[in-house]
Amino acid sequence: MPDDLDGIYESIKENALLSKFAGGLGNDWTRVRALGSHIKGTNGESQGVVPFLKVVNDTAVAVNQGGKRKGAVCTYLETWHLDIEEFLELRKNTGDDRRRTHDMNTANWIPDLFMRRVMEKGTWTLFSPSNVPDLHDLFGADFEKAYVAYEEKAARGEIKPARTLQATDLWRKMLTMLFETGHPWITFKDACNVRSPQQHAGVVHSSNLCTEITLNTSDTETAVCNLGSVNLLQHLKDGKVDQEKLKRTISTAMRMLDNVIDINYYAVKKARDSNLRHRPVGLGLMGFQDALYELRIPYASQEAVQFADESMEAICYHAYWASTELAKERGKYSSYKGSLWDKGILPIDSLDLLEKARGGYVEVDRSATLDWDSLRQKIKADGMRNSNCVAIAPTATISNIIGVDASIEPCFGNLSVKSNLSGEFTVINHYLVRDLKRLGLWDDVMVMDLKHFDGSLRPIDRVPQDVKALYATAFEVETTWLVEAAARRQKWIDQAQSLNIYMAGASGKKLDDTYKLAWLRGLKTTYYLRTQSATHAEKSTVQSGRLNAVSSGNDAPSGMSALEAAAAAAKAQMSAMPATDIAFCGVDDPTCEACQ
Repeated sequence: MPDDLDGIYESIKENALLSKFAGGLGNDWTRVRALGSHIKGTNGESQGVVPFLKVVNDTAVAVNQGGKRKGAVCTYLETWHLDIEEFLELRKNTGDDRRRTHDMNTANWIPDLFMRRVMEKGTWTLFSPSNVPDLHDLFGADFEKAYVAYEEKAARGEIKPARTLQATDLWRKMLTMLFETGHPWITFKDACNVRSPQQHAGVVHSSNLCTEITLNTSDTETAVCNLGSVNLLQHLKDGKVDQEKLKRTISTAMRMLDNVIDINYYAVKKARDSNLRHRPVGLGLMGFQDALYELRIPYASQEAVQFADESMEAICYHAYWASTELAKERGKYSSYKGSLWDKGILPIDSLDLLEKARGGYVEVDRSATLDWDSLRQKIKADGMRNSNCVAIAPTATISNIIGVDASIEPCFGNLSVKSNLSGEFTVINHYLVRDLKRLGLWDDVMVMDLKHFDGSLRPIDRVPQDVKALYATAFEVETTWLVEAAARRQKWIDQAQSLNIYMAGASGKKLDDTYKLAWLRGLKTTYYLRTQSATHAEKSTVQSGRLNAVSSGNDAPSGMSALEAAAAAAKAQMSAMPATDIAFCGVDDPTCEACQ
């Protein structure tokens, strides 16, 4: 988004056109001047970025995606923008409704310098982009040099408006708003740019609606990425990834995605120009959880983290190999010269660039199992057909259609209901049913227990512990395992991944630890924070695991009826539940892009 009225409303028009033809949108609003900034043309003061975001919000509501699902947009703002604190509050249900956007997603675009200031308990200065226009296009060491110089000017009173605060205070407010409203999501500017193969050709200014695409945008280019996903479950053999089958599938998939670039319909010229120039695609995966079931590996385990590493390594290796094969057949993409590919730097190598740019703060396992040197030589000889090849999208509906769990997600519930604009659908974990039948435990009582405990096995006493571990649901998997597995994938991926954070018993410390860990592990982006509902009351009034049992009068304390005893038990159970579990985004919410 440019910082002038013509450009702003032209961009909003482009939003509408892209939404009409089923686009999910990511907008970068960092260049628009802040509240109180001087307007040269009228000698007045700007109202800042927020009133325009209200228009974007209402445009997404007015122009849905081809009449098939709701319009969806995510707005990104960098952490040094003077309007950042108001931006954090956009999804609140209190305050001036004219400065709220209840239907739009928001995301923080966070530079590494800010995270270092948080870790080192330093200060942070907020600016209007009209006074520091180059910060928007800078990253890494160049950003830090320019930013520190602007801070010194602001301290001398040479830049106004500007404001300095403790970095930890702003970080705390980010996490507080994420806790209260589920927004803005946490995404990292420098990891996206320093590791981008296309940094010679521009800057990644934001991600997309689902935070897995990290492509350059500019006044002349609107980034577009065509997506496809491999069903990992169908590529297992003898307890490991079937490399030959995976190679065949990915070779076909990459050819198909490359074809889509040429035959696609583009509602906006900037999108067509960008796609034909750089030819990015995003091959991902689905059924990761199903593959773990098949291998008998619990999600919350080191074995699952290792499998995430090796399976993603294989997918990326074959995707990059397929792209260089296409380059040999069809030619390199036009902006290949000068890219990291051209320099022999593959995504795994770019971790070194990130560590150097940060001065440390990158703690990622670097082990590999495949012959990456051969791939480097192949790319050196033949080039690449696509500027970017891999991105992990949410895959929600297509996963449901073919009967696997979405994307890289842990199982949400072994018995659950999914809702979208087409209606409601019951989803049952057929792997669990198979195992329970084998153990002689699958009966009507088990079905009722699963309904009663929202698809969780944990409170059901007769289920063996190893089965409970294997079929642990998303909120029963410690959040750290999600981040660790994602970090192992991210080291191979040239774009990013839609990573939902599931957190039971959310607290400020847990949020702080989780998102700092995500940064240290080199993740580029995170997606929704999902927590459990505070109104999730126990459905029976007696011992856990005994369905619909009622206390007898003999169980009641002296002078208390059975009904009073049951009520007291229910009150005690509810008071023992954590009060911090707040639902931000229902997984079966038909307005949620991931759910669709």
